[in-house]
Amino acid sequence: MKIARTILLTLYTLLPALLAAQPDSLNNFLVKENLLKNEKLAVIAADSADAPMEHLNGTYEFSINGFKQDLSFHDGVAVAPMAISKSSFVYLKHTNANGTHSRLYYVIKRDGNLSPIKINWILLILIPIVIIAFASMFRKFIFAAIIVLILIMLFNHNQGLGMGRIMETIYDGLKQLF
Repeated sequence: MKIARTILLTLYTLLPALLAAQPDSLNNFLVKENLLKNEKLAVIAADSADAPMEHLNGTYEFSINGFKQDLSFHDGVAVAPMAISKSSFVYLKHTNANGTHSRLYYVIKRDGNLSPIKINWILLILIPIVIIAFASMFRKFIFAAIIVLILIMLFNHNQGLGMGRIMETIYDGLKQLF
């Protein structure tokens, strides 16, 4: 009886400390231009409704275009260490206990400003399917469709988006559906 009461008392005193010590989970993030305009991107922790989580602090591991980076979040914002020198694709991935969270952005650099545009994984499937369907419906356009698909692949490759990254984005998007 005395042992049970001691264990129960210990649990009651340690339970709030154990619950408070659990780190915040980073399950969603946004990418914006850094406020300092130093050609770097800011990664903003967000909740499921894309509202910033200003209470998030700590270091989280990301993969940015295949390179592992430890991003230090202060008040929900971290700055990616790599500067963007020209318009290109940026693929960010964060893995934690809740799963893999990834985003693909096309960052347009114009007049010293960065404008990240989020690319939905469904577009990576739909655009080639529409081009192929259009070419198969109108046999005269098969040659033009092949040229357009090759030009799209060359543009993507020159901007830093290879087939592996496209497949990884589609795979992560499909995983989030199921």
